Amino acid sequence: MTAGVVKHWLDCGRLELPLPASGRTAERWQRLGLLAEDNIVAARIAEAHVDAVAILHELGGKPPEAGQLWGVWAAESSDAVLTATVGSSGATTLNGTKAWCSGAGFCTHALVTARLDDGRRNLFAVVVTDVGVKSLPGTWWNAGMAGSDTRPLQFTNAHAVPVGDPGDYLTRPGFWHGAIGVAACWLGGARRVSGPLYRYARAESADPHSLAHLGAVDAAIAAGDAILATAAAQIDSDPFDRADTAQLLARRVRAVVEHAAAEAITRTGRALGAGPLCQDGRHAQRVADLTIYIRQSHAERDLAELGRLAGRRS
Repeated sequence: MTAGVVKHWLDCGRLELPLPASGRTAERWQRLGLLAEDNIVAARIAEAHVDAVAILHELGGKPPEAGQLWGVWAAESSDAVLTATVGSSGATTLNGTKAWCSGAGFCTHALVTARLDDGRRNLFAVVVTDVGVKSLPGTWWNAGMAGSDTRPLQFTNAHAVPVGDPGDYLTRPGFWHGAIGVAACWLGGARRVSGPLYRYARAESADPHSLAHLGAVDAAIAAGDAILATAAAQIDSDPFDRADTAQLLARRVRAVVEHAAAEAITRTGRALGAGPLCQDGRHAQRVADLTIYIRQSHAERDLAELGRLAGRRS
């Protein structure tokens, strides 16, 4: 189902978004949020595709062709190492395992990080259907985000094209712009998950406790909208991050939006009880999906880093 939804979005042009820092960043994030309101899992895949488009643009890579669906597989794992080797002819091949590859079964291309012989990390473009790329058995047990087809991939002398120089993927301002794009999807998911609570509040039987829960959710979502708008304006005014604030801004946005998503999940459940979670399969799936999705945040570790950055600015 996820693959079909994303392909439909790709074919009908819904994934043709303004680039980040192009003067239309707010529109980009609003449209990502709307995708997540439609389908949280498909939006997770779509966000990676549009991020790949932005990365290729920023680092001088060949832009995707029509019909191609790109992933970005940059997670690092101590027990899944991917290495890049440059042969005598100058061609690069990848060997090893890459974990956490979302869309492994339906992405046509991907940007993957791998380690060079000297230990440096670089980004590479790969064709997922390459004979040297093999999907390994899935290890995903949670119902949340199960439709993302996230699994490890085995690379055996797979052809790869370097994108940018070593270190460019992480040091470019666009890395943090992309991190905010993920938060825009979280916020769209929060709106959809809290939908039953908004509907219940319109009924005459709505009780004060449920209305209080909705008030807290509504305020949190409004805060998310506000900080995304502020961040978009700042990024468009300083696209190359000359003020060196992109990371601080991204971590602030993600913290605020993660809180909004957590409020939507928790307070909608507390206000409405088990009924929607047990009797509305689509709502239950959205709650499960969003719960997993926001775990792309590293919780207190991210807050600690935000605190460190904020302390330097005070």
